[in-house]
Amino acid sequence: MPIVTIQQGPRDIELKRDLVARVTDAFVDALHIPAEAVQVWIHEVPADSWGVAGKLTVDK
Repeated sequence: MPIVTIQQGPRDIELKRDLVARVTDAFVDALHIPAEAVQVWIHEVPADSWGVAGKLTVDK
C-alpha cells in the first residue's frame, strides 16, 4: 500500500481534494493497483514555520 506524504503550506480544501484525486490516479495508473490501496497524507506547514533561501515564507 503506497503512502504519499505531501508537505506544503495551507491550501483551500477544494485544491486539496483535487490534489489527492490526482495523486491517487497517478499511482493507480503507474502501479496498476486499486485506488483503495493508496493513502495520501497532507502535512500543512504554516508560513511562519517554513523557510526558503534563508527566509521564512511569511516574510516574502
